[in-house]
This record gives sequence, C-alpha cells and structure tokens, in this order.
Amino acid sequence: MEKKIRNFTVLIEQDEDGIFVAKVPDIPGCYTQGKTVQQAMERIKEAIQVCLEADKEELHQMKFVGLQQVEVQL
Repeated sequence: MEKKIRNFTVLIEQDEDGIFVAKVPDIPGCYTQGKTVQQAMERIKEAIQVCLEADKEELHQMKFVGLQQVEVQL
C-alpha cells in the first residue's frame, strides 16, 4: 500500500508553566506537549498518526490562510 504525504497546520502555544502545547486544528482532539518546541513537534507527528489511525473517516482539510492576533480592551 502506498503511503500518502499530508501536511497539517500545527498551532503551538506556551502555557503558564513554560510547556509548549501543539494542536492540530484539522483533527479534533489531536494535541500534545513538550518542554521545547522541537520536542512538541516530534510528539505532534506521533499524535497525528495515532489520531488518524483511530479515526478512519476521511478528513476534509482546510487550507491554512494565516494567523493573526487581535487586541481587545476589557
């Protein structure tokens, strides 16, 4: 069986303890963490494989357009 190469957008945030959290918006519930960005990225690749194997339904990926921050006064 031929393996497909797929690209996923990964969102990386740093929590209050300094841990990097990596999330894949296209795959609900697919996230992991690491002490460094590199470790989080290595782990998210594994998490993506596990999530895709567990959910055999076809994913409909959205095209990544951009990321922006917005400031809101509260």
